[in-house]
Amino acid sequence: MKPTLIPRRQFLASAVTGSLLFPGIVQQLLADNADPLAPKQPHFPAKAKRVIFLFMTGGVSHVDTFDPKPALTRDHGKEIKADHPEIKKRPGYERIYLKRPQWEFAKHGQCGTEVSALFPNIAQCVDDIALIRSMHTSHSNHYNATLGMHTGSFAQSRPSIGSWATYGLGTLNRNLPGFVVIAPKQTYAGTQVFASDFLPGAHQGTLVVPGAEPIANVAPRVPASRQQLELAALRQMNAEHLATRDADPLLAARLQTFVTAFGMQTAVPDAFDLKHESDATLASYGLQRGQTTGFGWQCLAARRLVERGVRFVELIDTGSSGNWDAHGDMMTHGPLAKNVDQPIAALLGDLKQRGMLDDTLVVWTTEFGRTPFNNTADAKGREHHPWAFSSWLAGGGVKPGIVHGSTDEIGLRAAVNPVHVRDFHATILHLMGFDHEKLTFRHAGLDYRLTGVDESHVVKEVLA
Repeated sequence: MKPTLIPRRQFLASAVTGSLLFPGIVQQLLADNADPLAPKQPHFPAKAKRVIFLFMTGGVSHVDTFDPKPALTRDHGKEIKADHPEIKKRPGYERIYLKRPQWEFAKHGQCGTEVSALFPNIAQCVDDIALIRSMHTSHSNHYNATLGMHTGSFAQSRPSIGSWATYGLGTLNRNLPGFVVIAPKQTYAGTQVFASDFLPGAHQGTLVVPGAEPIANVAPRVPASRQQLELAALRQMNAEHLATRDADPLLAARLQTFVTAFGMQTAVPDAFDLKHESDATLASYGLQRGQTTGFGWQCLAARRLVERGVRFVELIDTGSSGNWDAHGDMMTHGPLAKNVDQPIAALLGDLKQRGMLDDTLVVWTTEFGRTPFNNTADAKGREHHPWAFSSWLAGGGVKPGIVHGSTDEIGLRAAVNPVHVRDFHATILHLMGFDHEKLTFRHAGLDYRLTGVDESHVVKEVLA
């Protein structure tokens, strides 16, 4: 008797009714043929439809930028004691002394938030910003802290927050990647900051390097008529190849990248072509006409990408050298701040003027802060500081013109309403319409999430 062949999907669907052992795995298998980038609804109505994530590499000093500490000036040179991870068993750091900030602070805006002279333009935007002065993290090494800020994991590779965003929401423009990272150089954790890891490969970030050709090899190298013939043949071969492999989800994701790449041939040049931007707009970002590099270009490109439906854009200001890691001299913060200050303020103003800030979440952060002390009273630099730093949010459902949390008198520890990186992530996901405990992906028998298994809370005080 000839056996009856049951289609795979029908078999799996039937198997569910008879077993409670692996419902998560079965659900994933049934979804193998689904489009991973199809637009999806979040858990509840989102305030933020898109995110621009601004990452300052190296560890920005909170006590020199967004967290004024008069006690550091008053008690400059005073010896203190601290069981700090950066000075344990470190020769020459048996005694430590408070160090005054290098820049003056002043109140700005109607809200009166204090910002240092390092960021004169961002200071003019404080009425749109929710500043968190009580951030803290779990590691004092650049690699681990950078990885943690991007993935929630401080030791092992995990999907980036941008990958989680597109996994949860899909994309609105099939001709552009849903997750784009614009960076002139690689940061400490390298490609792991935008990797999809165990999520479907379609959710990995696309790296854009500022320059004449932001994404290499996008322009077709053959006439359009010949390319159409080649693509038709390729689609047929790919379909046959996929059919013989039982709709392998990894293969399906890889084939989907070819479809996206074809649409990118026209969409990418348009997105990065600034020739139609007005002289006034270019000037506001600090750009010369024809310029294709600099953080101003990154910020304006980010606005153009989110206008075109890209869900998550990350801007990284510099790489793993020549950054905010001011061990030797805090004055290196000066040119780094000047590089980003005007463009960030212009981006906030541009989004607001276009009516986009209401549903675009802008995130500004770094991996950790810098110590309010050093091993001599006249030391020029500051060390890594995971116990306290500052980050801020703007737009996309954020309560504007507020300061949340505070550090102690000298900026040593997050003292009032501390916000861990996990809480920061939970809050970003909430603004995008997700319960961070329910946005999960089954991998190796476990349900993984961005915020991990440790306790995490949405910072409700910063929500509008």
